[in-house]
Amino acid sequence: MSDFDMMGLPAALVKRLSAMGLKEPTPIQKQAIPHGLNGRDVMGLAQTGTGKTAAFGIPLVAQMLQMEGRPSPKAVRGLVLAPTRELATQISVNLRQFAESTPLKVAMVVGGQNINTQIKRLHSGVDLLVATPGRLLDLLDRKAVRLDEATFLVLDEADQMLDMGFIHDLRKISQLIPKSRQTFLFSATMPKLMNEIANSYLNSPIRIEVSPPGKAADKVTQEVHFIAKAEKKALLVELLDKHRDERALVFGRTKHGCEKLMKDLVKAGFKAASIHGNKSQGQRDRAIEAFKSGEITVLVATDVAARGLDIPDVKHVYNYELPNVPDNYVHRIGRTARAGKDGAAIAFCAPDEMGELKDIQKTMKIAIPVASGRPWEAMEIPAKPKGRGGRGGGGRGRGQGGGGRPQGASGSAPGGASKPGGGRRRRRSGGGNASSA
Repeated sequence: MSDFDMMGLPAALVKRLSAMGLKEPTPIQKQAIPHGLNGRDVMGLAQTGTGKTAAFGIPLVAQMLQMEGRPSPKAVRGLVLAPTRELATQISVNLRQFAESTPLKVAMVVGGQNINTQIKRLHSGVDLLVATPGRLLDLLDRKAVRLDEATFLVLDEADQMLDMGFIHDLRKISQLIPKSRQTFLFSATMPKLMNEIANSYLNSPIRIEVSPPGKAADKVTQEVHFIAKAEKKALLVELLDKHRDERALVFGRTKHGCEKLMKDLVKAGFKAASIHGNKSQGQRDRAIEAFKSGEITVLVATDVAARGLDIPDVKHVYNYELPNVPDNYVHRIGRTARAGKDGAAIAFCAPDEMGELKDIQKTMKIAIPVASGRPWEAMEIPAKPKGRGGRGGGGRGRGQGGGGRPQGASGSAPGGASKPGGGRRRRRSGGGNASSA
């Protein structure tokens, strides 16, 4: 008998979990599921890759299986909000797996997809809806969906939703859901605004903290190469060449830079693809599926892939360019060493990235081991340009593939460029992260 059997879950759900290979709950699941089943609001803090989706998904499905009747037309019984399309997709896949062979209907709505198709999908009502905030507001504006029957609300990766500027959207949405709901809030980091969110959305929540914010998974080995910017590509090719048959994620900062790097890797003989904000949702989905299947072994990405990619056997994560938000480093390297496996995180640090590296090490409270080179001295570090957010040419961006609201019939792509059916324009004035999805 597994620990899932002893939690009082429906027998059909326990059997389904077993068929999925889930025998024993992870620490966050072991603590969160019983409180969720008891109807408590839950605030969960855990590093990426620890099983947060099941921590809220299992009690959500278990309780909804006990509900009678069907949802009303256009109504939603449980709402899960996620910041990016990739994360929303991953959550919906997991929830559908949990609910397989049950009457529960799970749907997903995100930007970058045909809104009329989504309206039809919601017409008869759904039990569980996974959504990005901007697209959900579009559908609410069109009166295509109702939240007045929702008794469950989940805010997943709430810290990233704050970072992407969704705070006002969350307030609008929460006002449309009955106050007598059960709310789950999950986050990998704990920014100051999170307490405000918790006080606003949760009612006397139980707080569960499995690992300190900013901590990487235990089985990730980290190292940094101090290297000139012009020499990065040659070093990347050299390192990738040592494990051509193993999956590797390479993170860059800009859409154009990632695309160029991917093409250079293909020329060097690697099976590579890229995902970023200039790619359509179909292109992004196909690249991810090819990466999962092993058809490609190197995926070059902006921070659109820092969360929401649950691929257990990614062995290597390269920070080809360091992120200008320290927490994003934690999320990036969390794409490896998942489900208890080992993984390696390799960072490249050019002279103008010393500030980012120091911020990352301060956030993680560690000194990343040096693999080659030496830390850059002050005289070698170029001065940062004044204005526009300093590092990386921008502040925290708001459009990492969140699938926001179209402008009329056609919207803006996650990176802000006009594109039919794309995301909501979410730039802060004078800023925006160059790596917006």
